[in-house]
Amino acid sequence: MSKSAAHNDPAPIIACTISRNVQNFDLLIEDMEMLLGEGWGDLGFGEALAFLNQPDAEALEFVAMAIDEEDEDQLGLLSELIGAAKARGVKVILIAEDVTPAALHQLLRGGADEFVPYPLPEGELRAAVERLERVRAPEAPQPGQRAGDKVKLKGGGDGVLIATQGMCGGCGATTFAVNLAWELANVTKDKPPRVCLLDFGLQFGSIATYLDLPRREAVMELLSDIESMDGDSFGQALVTHGEKLQVLTSPSDVIPLDLIGPEDVTKILGVAREHFDFVIVDMPSALTGWTDTVLTQSQIYFALIELDMRSAQNTLRLKRALQAEDLPFDKIRFAVNRAPKFTDLQGKSRIKRMSESLGIDLRLQLSDGGRQVATSCDHGEPLATHAPKNPLRKDIAKLAAELYAIGLSAAQAA
Repeated sequence: MSKSAAHNDPAPIIACTISRNVQNFDLLIEDMEMLLGEGWGDLGFGEALAFLNQPDAEALEFVAMAIDEEDEDQLGLLSELIGAAKARGVKVILIAEDVTPAALHQLLRGGADEFVPYPLPEGELRAAVERLERVRAPEAPQPGQRAGDKVKLKGGGDGVLIATQGMCGGCGATTFAVNLAWELANVTKDKPPRVCLLDFGLQFGSIATYLDLPRREAVMELLSDIESMDGDSFGQALVTHGEKLQVLTSPSDVIPLDLIGPEDVTKILGVAREHFDFVIVDMPSALTGWTDTVLTQSQIYFALIELDMRSAQNTLRLKRALQAEDLPFDKIRFAVNRAPKFTDLQGKSRIKRMSESLGIDLRLQLSDGGRQVATSCDHGEPLATHAPKNPLRKDIAKLAAELYAIGLSAAQAA
């Protein structure tokens, strides 16, 4: 340790930085000094591995591994360092600048506990350390949960997979997903179906906001180590809304969309379908390397559009992209949100022309819910709770009843 290794230094060393050259990360130096004073040291990659294999390393609480694009050719050594730290019970905060998502993914899956981008946002290192301390301490009960409660999942199912995606910004895809999931969870009082809502908008997903749910650190832990995921770890990452709907929120931090790949998504969907009757996936607006995975595995893939040119152009571009890859574009069920009223003949004519020009079916039309939709999202409540007589809520409730009836008939036939 180059900073505080003198024997006469009274300050105990409880953390250290690990980097090729810590002077390349001056903001990290400032934050470590502000956070720990003299109670930290610095190690290079070579000496870090030797130190972590010594008994003295047990006194460390965490290490901050700082890397940039020049360190990507040493991923094997970096993974070994993370493994050595974890073997000593030392938490690892990964601080990365201009590192590819693939490299970041490998290191997170290798056991890194936290990721912080560099240059460091103000106060982010302190926040990361505080999150690590909360993980070490017994987890506080979530709203609506008693201390010690966990989501207990019942396996043996083969749930219906339903995905939703917006064809343009602000077209209401997440609102639709949230309310469809809630209506399905309440579709009947006699043995209601088990419903799980997955927020795959890993960067800016809003389901936690729309249902007033906490974003648990267990979500990031789950996404970082999907290979070892099982029903128990999946259940620990879920939060409950209204005692009926289980939700996997997006992580508390912005992460790359390709942090997970097709195989990871397949495993998440498989575990979710095993434990739930209906699995609703809210997709990001961007196409990812695993969009086709969700598309091919889903029974229904809703795409929400509006009656405007941007929706039409984006739908046409999506159609060309999927058909070029020989993917099942016909599986997508388009829904017109904020559809014109029954008496709006001009609007009905526009829908017919859009349907014919794009070669898609637009019979599913959702009413304009007005300001009540926005206020229900801001209050963190489904429309059924906030405005049960809202026309959009009625449309979604009718659709949920139809989907439940179809699923029930299929299950009885099997």
